[in-house]
Amino acid sequence: MSITLQDKLNAKLLHRIDELKARRHAVILAHNYQPDEIQEIADFSGDSLGLSIQASQTQADVIVFCGVRFMAETAAILSPDKTVLMPDPSAGCPMADMIEAEPLRQLKAKHPKALVVCYVNSSAEVKAESDYCCTSANAVEVVRSLPADRPIIFVPDRHLGRFVQERTGRDLILWPGYCPTHQFIGEPELRGLRDEYPQAVVMAHPECSEPVKALADELLSTGQMLKFVQKSPARQFIVATEIGILHALRKARPEAQFIAASARGVCPNMKKTTLDKVVASLENMQYEVTVPAEIAIRAKRALDRMVEILPKR
Repeated sequence: MSITLQDKLNAKLLHRIDELKARRHAVILAHNYQPDEIQEIADFSGDSLGLSIQASQTQADVIVFCGVRFMAETAAILSPDKTVLMPDPSAGCPMADMIEAEPLRQLKAKHPKALVVCYVNSSAEVKAESDYCCTSANAVEVVRSLPADRPIIFVPDRHLGRFVQERTGRDLILWPGYCPTHQFIGEPELRGLRDEYPQAVVMAHPECSEPVKALADELLSTGQMLKFVQKSPARQFIVATEIGILHALRKARPEAQFIAASARGVCPNMKKTTLDKVVASLENMQYEVTVPAEIAIRAKRALDRMVEILPKR
């Protein structure tokens, strides 16, 4: 017999989590790619940077970040007075690991006039070496705002970088990084689903490969996907990103049908978080994530510059 979401969210476990949250004065954050049951017990669910900003605006003493390491680092940078915990310290991001500070410094030395725009999916050390951060939702706006006479190094995701090039007309110096999970989402499979569901709107994340993006009707971040489906009259959507987002999409539009573009679109690191690990994290205050002050200050500068150039909403 299969285990349902309700089985996982048993009353005793939920009570224990609530009890520990109150004792620790904690807030739980869950990225959109987390397991369904983790999203259900979170105080906030969403994109990584948005979650860190939300947590920084709370009065909580402790942040439990259910995501991957670079996300917890960003929370620590934006909330230096709070304790940031990760339920599983081994949950990393392969794309973030594809670039390190020293190789970036070497690339900057080759292009001394270039500005560095760093996707938020990167380590604190890489953010500290960057001039601006960006998200998948605002990368186009950030690059479009920069001086036309300055070269731009864009790290680490080449697929998001190409998307930005197309939308801005800027010739970017791209780092060859990528998200393995989005790479697993293939063109033949998506083409077959388009034939099977001809009325469906295809939404793809900019981290997808170029052939997949070419088949999409909309190129959107996870947060943008959630906003889009609430306004769209369509009743079927094919979703080309990590499958965890389907939970939030189905909650937003329970009457609509959401089809994963690929069953292989699963991030194993995002799925490492379990309810038991959340409980253990709060019980033992374990797996704290910290960022050295000299790195945090420089990384925050890149994040602040991003916010400053974006239009106020």
